[in-house]
Amino acid sequence: MDKKTPAQRPQRSAKEQMLRGSAWMTAGSIFSRILGAIYIVPWRVWMGAAFLTANALFTKGYQIYSVFLIIGTAGIPSAISKQVAHYNAMNEYKTGLRLFRSGALLMAAMGVVSCAVLWLLAPILAVHDPALTRVFRSLAWPLLLIPLLSILRGFFQGYNEMAPSAISQFIEQVARIVYMLLMTFAIMRLGDHDYVSAVTQSTFAAFVGAAFGLGLLVVYFFGQRSRFAELAAQSVDDIHISVTQILIDIFKQAIPFIVLDSTINLYYIVDQYTFQPLLQMWYRVSDMRSDEIYALFAGNANKLIMIVVSLAVAMAVTALPLLAAAATRGDQREVASQVTSTLQLFYIVMIPAAVGMAAIATPLYVLFYGYDQLGIHMLELSSLLAILLGLFTVLATLLQGLFHNKLAIVEMLAGFAVKFALQAPLIYWTNVYGSTLASMAGMLVTCGLMLHTLRVEYHYKARQTMRRLAGIVGFSLVMFLAVRVIVTSLSLVINPASALASMVMLVVALVVGVGIYAYAILKTRLADLIIGTRVAGLRRRLHIR
Repeated sequence: MDKKTPAQRPQRSAKEQMLRGSAWMTAGSIFSRILGAIYIVPWRVWMGAAFLTANALFTKGYQIYSVFLIIGTAGIPSAISKQVAHYNAMNEYKTGLRLFRSGALLMAAMGVVSCAVLWLLAPILAVHDPALTRVFRSLAWPLLLIPLLSILRGFFQGYNEMAPSAISQFIEQVARIVYMLLMTFAIMRLGDHDYVSAVTQSTFAAFVGAAFGLGLLVVYFFGQRSRFAELAAQSVDDIHISVTQILIDIFKQAIPFIVLDSTINLYYIVDQYTFQPLLQMWYRVSDMRSDEIYALFAGNANKLIMIVVSLAVAMAVTALPLLAAAATRGDQREVASQVTSTLQLFYIVMIPAAVGMAAIATPLYVLFYGYDQLGIHMLELSSLLAILLGLFTVLATLLQGLFHNKLAIVEMLAGFAVKFALQAPLIYWTNVYGSTLASMAGMLVTCGLMLHTLRVEYHYKARQTMRRLAGIVGFSLVMFLAVRVIVTSLSLVINPASALASMVMLVVALVVGVGIYAYAILKTRLADLIIGTRVAGLRRRLHIR
């Protein structure tokens, strides 16, 4: 029997592709984020009394590095994903490959430039703090590799191949954490106990992780060269465009991704440079204590809620090439269907995850960071912020996939202005919670504007989505109350400040919480309506009628 060519193989529906892609990206993102949170347990123990100060230093370094990373990659990986999907939908696979090759050369150059710029600007960005300068310079080296790593991920995503991205993301995180923990143990337990050196090596671990992730993707790419060549040979090849024009097109698509991808980091950078001065303006707080409080929400709580936000990132990455392809074909019905499916899938996964995190905030925080009442309260509030951060990520990606780049930026800036305007008064009125509340207000404005744009422009099923959202919120609140009762009850008989007791509480609470929510969405058939008929098999196996 003759082997089928790629063009002859059966194609999955857009919804099936999205669910499959979301599953891969969600698995990769979740496992990576969980690993990125779990390392904090031994890291905290080995840092000892210097933990909060070290964590604040680590967090400040990563906030600036994250923006450099987005600028260094210039939004090109996401743009490549979108443009490759665009050309593939036109059966112009050869043009997509040329675009990738040109983009890869550009990314190599951008990596060198961004590394040099961060190295040179480190003292200024650190406000001449020697410790923070060392951290920034250790984070310059990963910028050499990550642009190439990212563009390879974008290329595979443009083909709706999410597995390579997800697996490389996981391998990158494993390598990073192994190096980080080995060096921290060597310095803090076997060496000179210099926490600044330990933090510097912990941040340099990003370079080690990037090297492993890039190596894996290169192997994947060369393993599929024949498939890409076969598709390129079958291209209609009606588009004749110069390399210069390809690069110009990439940059046109990339600039909005730079702005929008850096939004969450910009929110936290506003906090990094304004929270401590404003807090000390209104309240009598020492430099060390204000630094520690900053670490509680920008470092500790943020690290945990980003596990949940990664769910939204996974869905957004999957939705982007599918939407770009549908928009290229001019299929308005498919676009509306994709927008509806993406939003409903986001709600049914993200809301219970964030609400559940708020419900288990006490044992979760204690397990990772030790008992701190203020830190627990900040995690509870940040869990609600996670819903808005995730929704923004999805909505911004939807608008970009539909070529509404400028409008998405304008709506983001409107929310950012609200964040900036409310930062000082909310810190004055609500003390340490002000920054998080200002972020919630800004994101709420932006998300509201973006939802309105999608409803007006594409007429997605807003009423149906709102009805299903009401059910999701209702089931999530029932789960929240049940889990809170369990956590509170267990706290009366076992020590809530104990890490072992917290583990017990988490296991019991998670089993009950997931069971209640899963039963509710399966029993009411809400899961069938949003995820698809495959859920029916799960319901039969669980004997839910």
